[in-house]
Amino acid sequence: MTVRKAVILLSGGLDSATVLAMAKAEGYECYALGFDYGQRHSAELLAAQRVAADLEAREHKVVALDLRSIGGSALTDDSIDVPEEETGGIPVTYVPARNTVFLSIALGWAEVLGAQDIFVGVNAVDYSGYPDCRPEYIEAFERMANLATRAGVEGHKLRIRAPLMQMSKADIVRRGTELGVDYSLTVSCYQARADGAACGRCDSCRLRAAGFAEAGLPDPTVYVQ
Repeated sequence: MTVRKAVILLSGGLDSATVLAMAKAEGYECYALGFDYGQRHSAELLAAQRVAADLEAREHKVVALDLRSIGGSALTDDSIDVPEEETGGIPVTYVPARNTVFLSIALGWAEVLGAQDIFVGVNAVDYSGYPDCRPEYIEAFERMANLATRAGVEGHKLRIRAPLMQMSKADIVRRGTELGVDYSLTVSCYQARADGAACGRCDSCRLRAAGFAEAGLPDPTVYVQ
C-alpha cells in the first residue's frame, strides 16, 4: 500500500497543531516543518517540538531564516511594539511575505519527499487580516507551485491544503479537541515569555481566548500574572 506523505507547516500555535491532527486523521504520513526566522520569541519553536512529538509526526524539521534582517514587522523588529488593542487595516504583526517564503521551502521539501500535499493553517474568518491568509492567495500559490516544479510539470499535481480557511476559531478548537489535540502544548501569543506564558492582550491571544469561550471548552493557556 502506497504511503501518502504530506508536509505540514507547524508553528507551534493552535491552528497549525489542529492542521497536523487533521492531516494525520486523513491517513497522511506527516512531515512537520517550522522556521526559526528571527521571531520575537522562541517559545513557539519549543511548542512545535512538543506538538510534533505528541501527534507523532514522522519527522519535524526546523529551517533557520533571517527575516529579522529585513524587519518591517512587530514580530521581527523589537523597535515596533506588538499592539495590545484592536487596530484597523493590516496590523504591524504582519511579517512581509512570510507565508510565501514558508510555503516555498515547504514546496521544495515536498518534492524531495515525494509528497503531493502541503498543509497550512491559514484562516480567513477569525484572523488578523493578513493578505497571505486569503483563499485567493492559496489558490494562486498552488497554481504557481504546479508551474515551478518538476513534480507539477511531470503531472504529479501538488496541492496546498488549507482546511481551516472557512472555520471560526471556535470550530477549529472543537475539531482539534475531537482529534485529541492537547492545546496546553501550544503557544499562540505574539509576545510570549520564554516559558510560553501568554500576555493575554495581543491580537492572537484575544482570538484564541474567544475561540475557547465560544466553543464552550476550557482554555488551557497559561497567562502572565
